[in-house]
Amino acid sequence: MSNPALSNNPALNGKTLTAEELHRIYDQPAATTTRPGVDAPADSQVGAGQPPLIAPSENPMTYENTISKTVMLFIVVLAFGAVGWFMPGLMLPGAIAGIALGLVNSFKKEPSVPLIVAYAAAQGIFLGAISGVFEGQWSGIVSQAIIGTLAVFGVTLLLFRSGKVRTSPRMTKIVLIAMAGYLAFSVINFIMMLTGLNTDPWGMRGGTMGLIIGALAVLLASYSLVMDFELIQNGVRNRVPEKWGWTAAFGLTVTLVWLYLEILRIIAIFRD
Repeated sequence: MSNPALSNNPALNGKTLTAEELHRIYDQPAATTTRPGVDAPADSQVGAGQPPLIAPSENPMTYENTISKTVMLFIVVLAFGAVGWFMPGLMLPGAIAGIALGLVNSFKKEPSVPLIVAYAAAQGIFLGAISGVFEGQWSGIVSQAIIGTLAVFGVTLLLFRSGKVRTSPRMTKIVLIAMAGYLAFSVINFIMMLTGLNTDPWGMRGGTMGLIIGALAVLLASYSLVMDFELIQNGVRNRVPEKWGWTAAFGLTVTLVWLYLEILRIIAIFRD
């Protein structure tokens, strides 16, 4: 949920190259034969413990090509979501495949387009299946959750573009700790429901407590969106190779899937 593929990536970690650093890169005889961030010469290091400098690419990542990649992934999610909607039995396999592919993509050093698209397909099947089940129980809940997700995304993007919302190292650490705690709680809750230790349909997430936890999760997902936007901005500013746009699109997909599921669950608890 913290998108390590973005935050651990030297191409998107927020290091903006200064004029002096750019000059040093272009003065290196082997600069044109090295792979960005992989086998750069030792003297291209920013400093001890810092990742290699990444020379601006001739075919850089832009907002436009990143948006197109993100839209492509969501088309895949929607297409396979239709499959899951009519085949709810695929919910669990889709969820397991989505988690596995999400972890693989998050920790890969280089973006893999087939694996990222496969992740979108698996999550599409899972989302379609669970949405169909919820829609059968509470008519109209899926459209409400979609509107809620788009509203949170739109407001967060507008606040980010206006400069009113930014990340900070201290706040990011707090949010990452909160995400880890939320993940641990969710795993424990799932195990208790699976083993019958808690017979409530929502486990420990029912009633008022479930709404409070859901609201906290939406706030965490919103901050994760800000992290995604900032990392994309860093990639465009540093003119990193276009391939990293796939990593950025993957990160946005992960966050929006999480946000949709949380809003879907909150609305279901309200309507239960």
